[in-house]
Amino acid sequence: MPKATVLSVDDDENLQVVVGQYLEDDGYRVLKAMNGKDMEQRLLAGTTDVILLDLMLPDSEGLSLIGKIRETSNAPIIIVSGKSDTTEKIIGLEMGADDYITKPFEMRELSARIKAVLRRANNDSNDTAPAAAGNDVQKIMFSGWTLDRTQYQLFDKKGKSADLTTGEFKLLEALVMAPNRVLTREQLFEITRKGEFDAYDRAIDIQVGRIRKKLGDELKSPRYIKTVRGVGYMFCDKTENVK
Repeated sequence: MPKATVLSVDDDENLQVVVGQYLEDDGYRVLKAMNGKDMEQRLLAGTTDVILLDLMLPDSEGLSLIGKIRETSNAPIIIVSGKSDTTEKIIGLEMGADDYITKPFEMRELSARIKAVLRRANNDSNDTAPAAAGNDVQKIMFSGWTLDRTQYQLFDKKGKSADLTTGEFKLLEALVMAPNRVLTREQLFEITRKGEFDAYDRAIDIQVGRIRKKLGDELKSPRYIKTVRGVGYMFCDKTENVK
């Protein structure tokens, strides 16, 4: 039985052959789509666990397909692109992609990233535990926001939910509960994932980007979550605990 089904969406036939052979040897079932139309047909035909999405397709622009994918599938999306522009990476991740790998890449790295997004997706779907026991703080407030640990959600001053995923909530909770203290990616990975840190797993960076977007936090001059280059992240706003 294969580990998972991977849908590779790319019009480069040679790359499709190389990727397909490697992943099949690694235990995956691989489906191929040469364009956006093929991709949609593949998605409708059966279950797909991971999607490798090229941004330059003959019949459509890759970023525009992310929304279409999300209409029918929750499978993790790894953008596979020859473009290394940081802005494009951020846009892709904010639109709903789960990771981004730049061509050319090593097959071992691609395989590791697939394993990482699959593990992340599995953890998110299985993790429905309540807020951590042993801490009687139920709500944490900062700048009009309320992090409700009993509901696993973040609310603005009007009571509207920011619609955090479980993983996003756990990451923000870890940062908010340690204000003005730098937490490394390894620490955050252990707190939120309870697993071995994987250098190829960009879950922390991706989730921080999504949390920032939901908070309206500026990347260049963040009010809430500051990036400490080469180390990790720090929550830098004042907090108030409510029991």
